[in-house]
Amino acid sequence: MSVILAIESSCDDTSVAICNNGKITANVIANQTIHQNYGGVIPELASRVHQQNIVPAVQQALIDAKVTKQDISAVAFTRGPGLLGSLLVGVSFAKSFALALNIPLISVNHMHAHILAHFIDDPKPNFPFLCLTVSGGHTQIVLVKDYFDMEIVGATLDDAAGEAFDKTAKLLALPYPGGPLIDKHAKLGNPLAFKFAEPQIADLNFSFSGFKTSILYFIRKQEKENPNFIAENLDDICASVQHSIVQILLNKLKKAAKQYNITEVAIAGGVSANSGLRNGLQQTADELGWKIYIPAFQYCTDNAGMIAIAGYQKYLKQDFVGQDVSPMARMEF
Repeated sequence: MSVILAIESSCDDTSVAICNNGKITANVIANQTIHQNYGGVIPELASRVHQQNIVPAVQQALIDAKVTKQDISAVAFTRGPGLLGSLLVGVSFAKSFALALNIPLISVNHMHAHILAHFIDDPKPNFPFLCLTVSGGHTQIVLVKDYFDMEIVGATLDDAAGEAFDKTAKLLALPYPGGPLIDKHAKLGNPLAFKFAEPQIADLNFSFSGFKTSILYFIRKQEKENPNFIAENLDDICASVQHSIVQILLNKLKKAAKQYNITEVAIAGGVSANSGLRNGLQQTADELGWKIYIPAFQYCTDNAGMIAIAGYQKYLKQDFVGQDVSPMARMEF
């Protein structure tokens, strides 16, 4: 029997989960609203709020899972990648908790965990499968051969898809976080109303830098002609931007699936909560006969449930780390 306590603090969400014999029995997420005042995450503020949130989150997780500290078999934590100050809070707490109870520590790669979130609920993918991992900081196509045997076959050369959503939201004066608001407005607009420059890259890699610039120049040009352009066309702009990003992602995913002859396809990361991407993936699956896997919403954004399930798989292998472990802002995949 194993009961894993998991800590996730890579960015601005403090999350604590409990995994009891491979089942997630608690997944507490404490969001930070303070960053809305600044239009983005302020690292120093994030680390301070993590310090305030982590103990109450642990207490709530233990209550939700109906376990005590003495029931915990090991502590899993996000080592990286992420904001160093935020990671420090989670890693320091995990080390202290494990030391006090004399139980093992399990280091988890945040990006591995996003993919392993697919093993929380049924149906679970079969190996090998492709996973499109899309967030504010990462855009990757990963060939997943086993729980910890993964190969990045495509990645962004510059900006991530999530950043393209966020920067567009800023241009449209939408409050932070803007990605979900673009999704909301997109449902009311025409996805073919406006066309933006799409990157032409031959391999499986992505690029969103030029795409973002194309949106910026387009909006500047339209506002010169009509100062009320954004207000009058907000839904159509959001729908067109979202459609373009989703098509860029799906076109590369289709290419990868054909290249590796794989029909089991998953999506993960914060942008996998986007309804346009989910619907587009379902349509593609219907056309090409794919079997697709999409996590529950609570396991798309940063959460400790995915850290817990990754920690559980490492616990089965007795893959532990010592008290000398330290966080890594940039951590190799």
